[in-house]
Amino acid sequence: MKELTDAAVFEERDSRIAKRTLLVAIPLATFGLGYWIAPKEQVAHEVQENGFFTVKETEVLSATVESLRDENKLVVWSYQGTAKVRARDTDWWIFESEQELIVPASVDYRLNLNELTLADVEYDENAKLVRVDLPKLKLSSVAFYPEQATTTNGGILTFDEDKVQALNKRAYATARRAITAQAQQRAMVDVAKRKARENVEEFFEIPLRIAGHPDVKVVATFD
Repeated sequence: MKELTDAAVFEERDSRIAKRTLLVAIPLATFGLGYWIAPKEQVAHEVQENGFFTVKETEVLSATVESLRDENKLVVWSYQGTAKVRARDTDWWIFESEQELIVPASVDYRLNLNELTLADVEYDENAKLVRVDLPKLKLSSVAFYPEQATTTNGGILTFDEDKVQALNKRAYATARRAITAQAQQRAMVDVAKRKARENVEEFFEIPLRIAGHPDVKVVATFD
């Protein structure tokens, strides 16, 4: 199994595809506009104005949380790796068969935004600071690229197509566990968490700026 530990390589690649990685597809300008045209039922009570084009910070935060919850899942980063595995079988204690599989795959790191509530958002008015407690990151199902896979069969019984298919099924099951283990490496998880924090902070900061509060800082954290 190919082991990838250099997070910098993945960060460099990620910087080139960051916009495509965010499958949640919230164009920032649209996100800000959506806040202004959203029904007023989304906020806790009547919007209070503190000046020209200024909206109370707590109302912005409430609307932002509701908008993010509506988006359901946010893909914050994607890991791509390669699994090299073997599946073996023995029949009648004599005949052995084996299949080696080398297959690339990817897995996404996601935030379930349905788990985010206003109770997870704390606003310190004196410090002009918003703290957001993020839900745990979750891994998506592994996506294989079989068209790029290499399969090598060995043993007398691999002339049997049913045997080959059975070995292939077992090999892919092993490959799925291998890719998941690669994605759970500390370096990869740290990159995904950083991307999650940056994305959520930006989603809160933009409507705050639009509402006239560019001085409010947002800090997102994991427990």
